[in-house]
Amino acid sequence: MLASKSFRLGKFKLSSGASSDYYIDCRTTTLDSHGAKLTGQVFLEEIRAHKWKAQAIGGLTMGADPIVVSVTVQSGELNGFLVRKAEKEHGTGQRIEGFREKDARVVIVDDVCTTGASTVEAIEAAREFGFQVVGAVCLVERQEAGGRNSVQKAAAPAPFVAIFSANDIRQEHALMNNDTSPSLMAYGSTCELCSRPAVIHRPRLRCEIHKI
Repeated sequence: MLASKSFRLGKFKLSSGASSDYYIDCRTTTLDSHGAKLTGQVFLEEIRAHKWKAQAIGGLTMGADPIVVSVTVQSGELNGFLVRKAEKEHGTGQRIEGFREKDARVVIVDDVCTTGASTVEAIEAAREFGFQVVGAVCLVERQEAGGRNSVQKAAAPAPFVAIFSANDIRQEHALMNNDTSPSLMAYGSTCELCSRPAVIHRPRLRCEIHKI
């Protein structure tokens, strides 16, 4: 879904100020009805696999917003919080919205890590509030602009985990747009003509015999 819905080729300016020939807008996946469910599942599996025993997850608005909601709903037990980019100037004036329990074990989440600035900001705000940050997870890591080092340094001693790399998404996008190559999207599917295992899915699900 990230490869088909979120990945775009072209000329783009990144948050780092650098130019890139591709862009990944995770929100077209994390805000999709099916994508939201899958997002909740994959983050929850990662959190449980690391045995962080978290009480809540949260991150900087707005990349983290759909992830937080998806994971909390999927888990049925984790709470969620969002970090404003600045303290609001009315009402309670708080920066952390939602779950607010001092000394709670929390995981910081984000959609894309390029420079890591939004993840770092969320980590710092969470600790400033009084949370224990036990882990940080992003959906896609671009593997550039020093993002991993920045997040790892800010999160330490908590680990930083990336579920996918930008290369993973780009490679799958290339496969999905090349009818002569097998695609991960075809695996587990059957040919529309004979029900043999499909090896391509564009323009139609086809087996080795009927792929031409």
